[in-house]
Amino acid sequence: MDIKNVTVSGSGVLGSQIAFHSAYHGYDVTLYDINDELLEHTKLKFEQFKELYQKDINATLSDLEEAINRIAVTSDLELSVKDADLCIEAIPENVQIKKDFYTQLGVLAPAKTIFCTNSSTLLPRQFATETGRPDRFLALHFANYLWKNNVAEIMGHAGTNLEVFSKVVEFAKTIGMVTIPIFKEQPGYVMNSLLVPWLMAGLDLYRNGIADASSIDKTWMKTLGADLGPMAMADLVGMNTAYNVTKSFAEQTGEQVWKERQDFIKENFIDKNKLGVSTGEGFYAYPNPAYQSVDFLK
Repeated sequence: MDIKNVTVSGSGVLGSQIAFHSAYHGYDVTLYDINDELLEHTKLKFEQFKELYQKDINATLSDLEEAINRIAVTSDLELSVKDADLCIEAIPENVQIKKDFYTQLGVLAPAKTIFCTNSSTLLPRQFATETGRPDRFLALHFANYLWKNNVAEIMGHAGTNLEVFSKVVEFAKTIGMVTIPIFKEQPGYVMNSLLVPWLMAGLDLYRNGIADASSIDKTWMKTLGADLGPMAMADLVGMNTAYNVTKSFAEQTGEQVWKERQDFIKENFIDKNKLGVSTGEGFYAYPNPAYQSVDFLK
């Protein structure tokens, strides 16, 4: 079976990007979310993507308009998957939310549909049974700003059919991704197994009063010639995601340090609506954060 119709469930940071990018590469896409208000907001994101694609990858306006025309949006889950060859789930990082979602999806989707989770920290085996088709279920994980950070990690579980795994790898290649097949289930895959310790090192330096956010980022950027430090990256990823990651690791490992990180992020960022770029404030103030200043590293 060739993949032609792609459904993306969840119109948040990555869900909206996956939908737009798949459509940009010629797929017919249906984007689902739980209410129409969220979907209306996504249309504004698409306009922003048009500007970014032109700037970052020299996309033409006509190709971008065609991409938008290939995307249908709906808050009706059954309608969203009625013709789906592939459904990519990008809903919150919560095991029970995902289990409940897949229990519904497995009943509504055609037998042909391959299910992929874009989860960044959870393992496919944690909710494979709920899909009703564990052999056609695996993880397909993208990086933020996926049109330029074009890496896709593909990770199955013990029951994933190898042909299905290969088909998802090929799909990722068709939308311009550098594919990273992962041969064993690994929390955080490759990308976040490298990224999360880096972000947590920055957070620990900050919350323990060792240095302020700017000093931490300057150290990293200056010594490694990097564009961003861990605190700026945390703002881009978003504090909701950072909180969910720490919560997940706290539950999986039982280690006190993860609980301390989780509580710190909740008290200092979540409860104060300082969620990063999306709310205009996190470690930095937006839209003109200090780290983008020409004098930041002087």
